[in-house]
Amino acid sequence: MTDATGDGTSALEQARGAAARGAWAEAYAGYATAQEAGELGPAELAEFAGVAYAAGHLDVSVETWERLHDELAGLGEDNGAAGAAVRVAMHLLFDTALMAPVRGWLRRAERLLDPAAATPAHAWFAAVRSYERLLSGDLDAARDWAGQAVATGLDTDPAAAAIGRVAQARLVIFDGDVERGLALLDDAGAATMSGDLDPLSTGVVYCELVCALQGLAQYDLAEQWTEAMERWARTNAIGSIHGRCRVHRAEILRLRGRCAAAEEQVLLACDELRPYVRRELGWPLAELGRIRLRRGDPAGAQNALLAAHRLGWDPEPGLSLVRLADGDVGAAAATIREALIRPLPVPSKELPPTTGLRRAPLLAAQVEIAVAGADLETAREAVRELEDVADRFSSSALSASARQARGTVLLAAGDAAGASALLADAVRVWSEIGAPYETAQCRLRLADAHRVLGHDQAETLEREAARIEFERIAGTPAVDQSQPATTEPNTFGREGDYWRVVFDGRCMNIRDSKGMHHLARLLTAPGREFHVLDLVAADSEDPTVVGRLLHADDAGPLLDDRAKHMYRRRLTEIEDDIEEARADHDIGRQAQAEFERDFLVAELSRAVGLGGRDRRAGAASERARAAVTQAVRKAVGRLRDASPALGDHLDHTIRTGTYCAYLPDPRFPSPWTA
Repeated sequence: MTDATGDGTSALEQARGAAARGAWAEAYAGYATAQEAGELGPAELAEFAGVAYAAGHLDVSVETWERLHDELAGLGEDNGAAGAAVRVAMHLLFDTALMAPVRGWLRRAERLLDPAAATPAHAWFAAVRSYERLLSGDLDAARDWAGQAVATGLDTDPAAAAIGRVAQARLVIFDGDVERGLALLDDAGAATMSGDLDPLSTGVVYCELVCALQGLAQYDLAEQWTEAMERWARTNAIGSIHGRCRVHRAEILRLRGRCAAAEEQVLLACDELRPYVRRELGWPLAELGRIRLRRGDPAGAQNALLAAHRLGWDPEPGLSLVRLADGDVGAAAATIREALIRPLPVPSKELPPTTGLRRAPLLAAQVEIAVAGADLETAREAVRELEDVADRFSSSALSASARQARGTVLLAAGDAAGASALLADAVRVWSEIGAPYETAQCRLRLADAHRVLGHDQAETLEREAARIEFERIAGTPAVDQSQPATTEPNTFGREGDYWRVVFDGRCMNIRDSKGMHHLARLLTAPGREFHVLDLVAADSEDPTVVGRLLHADDAGPLLDDRAKHMYRRRLTEIEDDIEEARADHDIGRQAQAEFERDFLVAELSRAVGLGGRDRRAGAASERARAAVTQAVRKAVGRLRDASPALGDHLDHTIRTGTYCAYLPDPRFPSPWTA
C-alpha cells in the first residue's frame, strides 16, 4: 500500500477517514491516488464511485461504475456486475435525464440478474426501471415496476423501497386518486426523515417528493417538504442535491412573489449543477426564464429559456408567453399550439409526459394567448380541457387557474357579469394559496370586468392592488423609511474609505470594496455594456493589466477529454436504442432518443471545431467574470443591508456576466451622480 504521509498511513486509509468526516474533496483525492497506484479492488472501486459523486465528479463516478461492471462481469460475478450497471443507469437517470443510455444499462443489468432471486440489485433495478418508464410516459409498466421495487426493497434495501414508494404514490395520483397518493407521499417522506437511508437515496427521495407536489400544484405541501429538504441538505447533501434543493427553493420563492431572491437562488443552482452533464442545467435555466418574465424582463427571460432549449430542455409555455409580452400574438399562438400538439420528448420529473398535469400550464397559457388574438374557439377548447384536469387532480391552484381561464373567456365573449363572479373567486383562491403574481394577474382581469359593468370604484381598487404587487415583485423600489430623508439626487460617490450613497432620499455610508468601484462605473453609465476586463482594468493602477490578461494562457478546451469520452459513449448507447426502437416500431421511444442524440451532437460540435481541434475557453475573461460577479454581489448585499429597497433595485437592474450593465426600467428612471 502506498504510504501517503510517511507515518504508515496509506492513501486509501486516509481517503476512507476523510469520507467518514464528509471531507469529500480530500477523500476523492485520496481514492484517485490509490487508484493510480493500483490499490483499488472491486469493493474499493464501489467506494470510490460513491465518493466521486459526492465530490461533484459525476463523470468519474459513472466511469468507475462502468469499470466495476466490466471487471465483475469478467469474473463471472453476475449479480455484482448487474448492481454496478444499475448504478450507472441510476446516475444517468437522475443526473442527465438521458433516457436512451439508461435503457441500455438496464438491459445489461437485466441479462445478468437471476429472475428467481431477490437482492438489493433486483430492488434497485425495479426502482430505476419504474422511473425510466414513468419519465417515458409508460405509466402501466411504471406501476408494475414500482410495486416490485417496494416489495423487493422491503426485504433487501429500504432505500430502493423508498424510491419505489414515491413512484407508486405519483402513479396513484396520475390515476386520479389524489388523496391516497398524497398519503403515500407522506409515508415515503416519513421514512426518509427517519435517517435510515444513505445520503444519496435521502436526497433523491426528498427531491422526488417535492417534484411530485410541485407538479400537482400542491404548493403548501411542496414548501413544507422543500424546507425539510433544506434543513437536511445543510449538513448531509452530496453531489447534485445542493443544486436541486436550490431550484426547488427558487420555485417556492417565485410563487410567493420574492422573485429577486428566487433569481439569486437559481443562479447559484446553475453554478452548482454545472459539473454535471450540461443538459441538467436546462432545469434551473427554464426556472430563471419564468422568474425574469414575472419581474418584467422579457428579454432576460427569453435568453434564459433559449439557453434551456439549447440544452435539451422544454422552454414552454415560457417562450410563448415571452412572445406574447413582446406583442407578437401570432408567433405566441403558433408556438403554444405546437407545444400542445407535438410536445418535445423531454423527460420532466415534475411534469411527466402523457399526463394532464404536463398539459395544464400549456393550456392556461393558450387561453391567455388565444384571447389576446381574438381566437375564442381555441380558448374555449383549452378551458374545457384545463377544467377537466383541475377536476381530476383536485388541486386548489389548478382550480383557480381554470376559473381564471373561464372568466377570461367569458369577459372576451361579452359576459362581464359571469366573468366577474368567476374572476373574483379565482382572486380569492390565489390569495389563499399565497401566489401574489397570479393574484395580481387575475385582479387585472377582474378590473376589466368591473370597467365593462361600470363599477368604477371596484375597478380602481383592483388595478391599484395589482399595480402595487407587480411593482413589488419586479423590484421597483419603495422609500425606505428607516433612514433619514434628504432632498439630494441619487448619489454614488467615494469619500476616503467609504462610499456615500443616496437613494430615493435616503443616505447611507458603505465601506470601500472592489464591488463598489464596479457598481459606480455601471450606475453612472446606464445602458452601456462594460466588458469585465475593462472593469478590472479601471480598478487597477497598472495600465498594462488588460494586455496581460488578454495574453494570458487560455482555460483549455470547453470539454475535457473525460467529458468528451463520456458524451461519445452516451452517443453510442443512444444509437443502439434508436435501432432497437426502430425494430420494435416504437415511434415515441425513437423520437426521444433522437432528440437526446441531437443534444449530445450539438454539445460535441460546440466544443470541437473543424479537423477535430478543441475549441477553447478564454481563462482571462472567465477569471475576470467570476471575480467581478462575486465582488458586485457582495457589494449589493452590503447595500441591501443598509437599504432593502436599493438592494431590490440593483437586483433587478444590474446585469453581470462577460458584459456587465446597469439597465434601469425607462418607466422608472433612477439617474445617479458621482
